[in-house]
Amino acid sequence: MGGVAVLALAAALGGCSSPPRPTPTVATPVSASPRPTPDGPTTRPSATPPTATPPRAGGLPRFVVLTDVDPRIHVDIRYATAHNFVGRPIAGYREPLCLLTRSAAEALRRVQDAALAGGHSLKVYDCYRPKPAVADFVAWAKRPGEQQTKAEFYPHLAKNRLFADGYIGAPTAHSRGSTMDLTLVDEPAASQPPYRPGQSLVACTAPRSQRFPDNSIDMGTGFDCFDARAHTDDSRITGTARDNRRLLRRLMTDAGFVNYDREWWHYRLRDEPYPDTFFAAPVARSSVG
Repeated sequence: MGGVAVLALAAALGGCSSPPRPTPTVATPVSASPRPTPDGPTTRPSATPPTATPPRAGGLPRFVVLTDVDPRIHVDIRYATAHNFVGRPIAGYREPLCLLTRSAAEALRRVQDAALAGGHSLKVYDCYRPKPAVADFVAWAKRPGEQQTKAEFYPHLAKNRLFADGYIGAPTAHSRGSTMDLTLVDEPAASQPPYRPGQSLVACTAPRSQRFPDNSIDMGTGFDCFDARAHTDDSRITGTARDNRRLLRRLMTDAGFVNYDREWWHYRLRDEPYPDTFFAAPVARSSVG
């Protein structure tokens, strides 16, 4: 999802060039120079990232399971299920967990404190996204015949526009471990009916009462809605939905996160510890053990 942020496919995969930088020393992930991505331009942290002790092979250094840091935050990891724009579980999502760098998880705990004070709670849809998942998205986007979920996730957009319009691209900030897709729910949270594969799909741009019954407060569109109405400040989103988006942005900004303006749900920790590293370990508790 997240964001949830971009040019044609070739541009999205290449990005802007920059002077060569030393390869980070953490184990197994692939490094890349900063570039604009569908998640917005990379912003370097003000301090040098801490030197991490190399983890066991394939692991994620200084990552945590979000609910271990704050069990009050709701988790609805869509890419571990069939309810996403591809229509099946995504490669690399072995467990429905939110994995984040510890600094991002601790910042989210501060957001949760502020949200609860106003009668809301955070709910995350996606957090760390491994490189194989990104490759799965790209491969799906290149198969024009696979459009089973169009009616919900991109009802007004041709599939071949997903790259050019910035909804899918590689690399993604999610693979650096300090980016997440999330919303607010009322607290206590209402129950949410499970998604049933094969059920009738409703456009993510439809009124809240008609869309998939997500227990999110009204944000004007559903999550992962590939439509200009999902842009954080789209002028067609008014009233309560506009106010809710502004509330989420204020809470997240106050804790040090930056929004991707094409996805109301997508936020990145400004001072992320791994700004140049894209990890490949699967979404599984064993990856952070």
